Amino acid sequence: MTENAEKQHIEHLVATKLPGSPIYNFLLSPVKITDATKKGHLVARLPLSQNHMNSMGSLHGSVTATIVDWAGGMAISTYDFRSGSGVSVDIHVTYQSGAKVGEEIEIEGIAEKIGGSLAFTKINIYKVEDGKRGKVVATGTHTKFVKGSEPKKAAS
Repeated sequence: MTENAEKQHIEHLVATKLPGSPIYNFLLSPVKITDATKKGHLVARLPLSQNHMNSMGSLHGSVTATIVDWAGGMAISTYDFRSGSGVSVDIHVTYQSGAKVGEEIEIEGIAEKIGGSLAFTKINIYKVEDGKRGKVVATGTHTKFVKGSEPKKAAS
């Protein structure tokens, strides 16, 4: 694989799979992958629009949970170049601060452990301040059932 193979793989998944998921496409179509490394680490940025807000004008909790769901799957795909990342078993989100329309968030997805049946991920969402990672908006964990989603081994 090339030096940026992980990033290219995730960008390909975003380009090909996002349009097939109405909720991901609606909420995440402007997402930009800024970094992806082998063994399950991904960083992306998302500019926030009115579609991401709750009635109080802050990032909606359900949008945050959707981001945790998506970023956990992408971190798993980054780990070993799989195109599918299984199905959700458990998801937790801790909300720590808000973000508003016109702001940008940075999403960090980490695949902490990928086993034969389950994968465990951690997601951090930060506000982008002065072009850099700023204060934490939310953190999450996402457990997925991954059996059968692993890349197929080449026949020898």
